[in-house]
Amino acid sequence: MQAFYPPRVTRQAKRDPNMAAKLYHNLIGGEWLPSASGQTFQNINPADHSDIVGIFPSSNAEDVALAVAAAKNAFATWRLVPAPKRAEILYRTGELLTQRKEEYAQLMTREMGKVLAETRGDVQEAIDTAFYMAGEGRRLYGQTTPSELQNKFAMSIRMPVGVCAMIAPWNFPMAIPSWKLFPALVSGNTCVIKPAEDTPLSTYNLVQTLIDAGLPAGVVNIVAGFGPEAGAPLVEHPDVRAVSFTGSSAVGSHVGQRAAANFKPVSLEMGGKNAMIVMDDANLDLALEGALWGAFGTTGQRCTATSRILLHKSIAAEFTRKLVARAQALSVGNGLNEGIEVGPQVNEQQIETSTRYCQIAIAEGAKLLTGGQRLIDGPYANGTFFAPTVFGSVTPSMRIAREEVFGPVVALLEFSSFDEAVEIANGIDYGLSTALYTRDINRAFAAIRDLEAGITYINAPTIGAEVHLPFGGVKQTGNGHREGNGAIDFYTTWKAVYIDSSDTLQRAQIDNAE
Repeated sequence: MQAFYPPRVTRQAKRDPNMAAKLYHNLIGGEWLPSASGQTFQNINPADHSDIVGIFPSSNAEDVALAVAAAKNAFATWRLVPAPKRAEILYRTGELLTQRKEEYAQLMTREMGKVLAETRGDVQEAIDTAFYMAGEGRRLYGQTTPSELQNKFAMSIRMPVGVCAMIAPWNFPMAIPSWKLFPALVSGNTCVIKPAEDTPLSTYNLVQTLIDAGLPAGVVNIVAGFGPEAGAPLVEHPDVRAVSFTGSSAVGSHVGQRAAANFKPVSLEMGGKNAMIVMDDANLDLALEGALWGAFGTTGQRCTATSRILLHKSIAAEFTRKLVARAQALSVGNGLNEGIEVGPQVNEQQIETSTRYCQIAIAEGAKLLTGGQRLIDGPYANGTFFAPTVFGSVTPSMRIAREEVFGPVVALLEFSSFDEAVEIANGIDYGLSTALYTRDINRAFAAIRDLEAGITYINAPTIGAEVHLPFGGVKQTGNGHREGNGAIDFYTTWKAVYIDSSDTLQRAQIDNAE
């Protein structure tokens, strides 16, 4: 499995070694323990590499085994806690997160880079998920149904799966762990989560809040570290009964294969190459605002980022001119500073990816309209910043129009008809989020029907889902499971129950006709 993970990348701080940074440990069975190897890694602010956010354990299979054992032990009692009581802990977690929102947002901006308005939104997503899943504690509904036999009662109930493994990404380091942990917990499961190595602190803050809300020891365990050493053993551990993964399609494919080989259900949320279609009757000013937010919000580091904008030929020149001017005017910098609209990319690897795709686009004939390079001078010298980038003259066959960049890079394509736009939008390997800007209600409903995606927006950009709706995609974006309100289905298994009160042997699936 190791070969399928991306190369191990660590950020090294350029600061006085005498400056102390807080040392964090793994959470195993309610205790904070150092990694078995004793090795650590630094969590570095991508906007200011002199700022060490924290030092975290670099865990291995031994740490994973201890965490899974703790979760398995806790499952014996946690599964017996009534679901409404489990839900009360989630509700208190939501209340505590509300109180700590600004503190956690500030820390998240330091470790991830996105601007404070977005990290506040990230924490708010966890708050919303806590309250929503708390309500599910009284709605873990099964079914009652008539039996085919007399004096026989038939029903179905949801049962917890057991120990669940979670591997979380770095771009929404509190929201996405909450999507995974909260439905698993309210369903009666115990968990081992490996946060992304670029942003572990936000997951630590989320789990600490659960503990402060009354979560028993061992119900959630944290193992920090890198994919080959910690992620792979977690997926393959025999006592892990289900795996939830969010990350790249390449890694997700292998996670899915390894989980399937051991008969484990696996939920995969992976890449996207999301298209926003702008028709000739669209409100262009509204579409322009949506394009800026969709393409450059979170510095383009979202699986739902608007990375393709499909423009009707009649409005393409006007829209392109306005988009380039607005992209050039965006304020790039440290997300903690007032007025900043675009923060840094999370690490050097992401900068290299954005740079490489810009070079590929130019080589294939796309026209660089603005950006296309790393920002290195002045306030950018000690961080990983990339200029907001727009490519024109892009054709559907170009790699910049087909492959996920995960940076502030957007490709503009032109079309002549609605049907052609839908064909271009669908002609890729991904299917997460799509958007259509139009005043034509008939086209809107046709887009809802025909666009191959888990999410379709009308007159809004390709942003994510609200917590009470399903989040996920089709094709190489996912394997059919959903976060949000669909997560309960993944974290529970069905049991059919029959109660026969006839005092006679009644045989189902036998021809009883007289």
